[in-house]
Amino acid sequence: MFQYVIVLNLKQVEKISKALSDVNRLKILQAIQCCDDKLECSTITASLHLSQPSVSHHIKKLVDAELIEPQKEGRFYFYSLNKSVMENYLKALKKL
Repeated sequence: MFQYVIVLNLKQVEKISKALSDVNRLKILQAIQCCDDKLECSTITASLHLSQPSVSHHIKKLVDAELIEPQKEGRFYFYSLNKSVMENYLKALKKL
């Protein structure tokens, strides 16, 4: 079976590394992973005791780095981990 592997360039590795450099973003990723890989923004705000604007800022950084993916359901956005980007990021780090 052919396996498609995306190779990240150094700019992508840098962007992901910057997104992961904040403890609150790491907590958001951890919260999403613990909640069946799908979490709504207000749940993140309540569970991490952060303000809504702060959570929105951190989520934007994670989405821009493609570490999480938004899915709109009605009026709400749910976020899930982009596991393929994380796997490719880890592979890229190993090759440095």
